[in-house]
Amino acid sequence: MSWIRALVAFAAVSVALVLQVSLFPHLAWHGIVPNLCLLVVVGAALTRGPQFAAVLGFVAGVALDLAPPADHLAGRWALALVIVGYVAGQVRQGGRHDTRLSATTVVATVAASSFVGTSVFALTGVVLGDPVAIPELLQVIAVAMAWDVLLTPIVLPPVMTLFRRLEPSLA
Repeated sequence: MSWIRALVAFAAVSVALVLQVSLFPHLAWHGIVPNLCLLVVVGAALTRGPQFAAVLGFVAGVALDLAPPADHLAGRWALALVIVGYVAGQVRQGGRHDTRLSATTVVATVAASSFVGTSVFALTGVVLGDPVAIPELLQVIAVAMAWDVLLTPIVLPPVMTLFRRLEPSLA
């Protein structure tokens, strides 16, 4: 059953990536779009745990790094989403596995994950020499968090249900 889970996870990331780079740029606010790949990774983390989510985060991050119109060094989103997957998965690890997480916990996890992921991406850009001002970084992080939290009730329930139904004994 794990190959089916991997195939479905790859399909979920692919759909999120296509929507993120094709549809959502038309809805961008100050050039910032919601990070659907991050939301898929968080959904996987909250249902499957940190190991699965970290691997999925790497796959989603590499895909996001290589998808046009990427204008940054490859590997930055991969690093950010691996960290997001692991940290968000710790929320699941810290709680009981036989109960569902509250909506507040899910939204707080998305907000924290969005902050961490966008911050890691932005800070790696600073370290690698991207010409960007710190006030701009703070605005990008705030807008990205707002987008991701706004889309949480739409994206996370189906993603989490999908991962739960693949192997209900692990959820």
